[in-house]
Amino acid sequence: MSVVLEVRNVVKTFGESKIIRGLNLSVKEGERHAIIGPNGAGKSTMFNLISGYLSPTSGEILLRGRRIDGLPRHMVNRAGISRSFQITTIFPALSVFENLRIAVMARHKRRFPVFTRASTARRINDETDELLQRVRLTAVAGILAGDLTYSEQRALEIGMALGPGGDVIMLDEPTAGMSQNEAVYIVELMREVTVGKTLIVIEHDMGVVFSIADRISVLVYGEIIATDQPDAIRSNRRVQEAYLGEDSHEPA
Repeated sequence: MSVVLEVRNVVKTFGESKIIRGLNLSVKEGERHAIIGPNGAGKSTMFNLISGYLSPTSGEILLRGRRIDGLPRHMVNRAGISRSFQITTIFPALSVFENLRIAVMARHKRRFPVFTRASTARRINDETDELLQRVRLTAVAGILAGDLTYSEQRALEIGMALGPGGDVIMLDEPTAGMSQNEAVYIVELMREVTVGKTLIVIEHDMGVVFSIADRISVLVYGEIIATDQPDAIRSNRRVQEAYLGEDSHEPA
């Protein structure tokens, strides 16, 4: 598999605090790549750097060989990277359909439907209906997003990450705060909707990580200390000492 995303010697400082310390990461086309690490390791900062919400202090970020570091986030999105956030970010006062339609409109470089041709609007609505089916939310399409269950809101957020049509999908703790049954549901959904795409996921639940990831990178104090297949990461002594420890969970 070819490399789709590369992070090369990236450093990010805030004042005198160095949060990311010469980070190197390589993600292959079509793989499911998990990022794990203790709280405060810099995982969300890394996601913000890759997706254009922050600019590196130094270093390079490349998508299919082209530098994207320093680009505004909407340009990173148009280049093919879509993401979700650790805290659910939906429009609670809009319906599920309207939330997903906003995401799909970004694929067509549209913001306001009032300025959209009727033919384009039909295409956007059709694509929204298709996306509703993919994320299993057709039955609640007309419900306000704020009235969904927590797992449904996370499914909606995954749908909104898919809407712009990017082929690199970044999910930040998609199963955080869920029951085991809810987590199983979201893991199944992630598998389904990312077929043919590249998935990069931050996750604390080791059961989820070991059940979905093709490869795992371990981030500790702003540096990747290991990248390997799940079994190799599980048996890596340095990873065990730095993060997994005695409380790590077996795969579900």
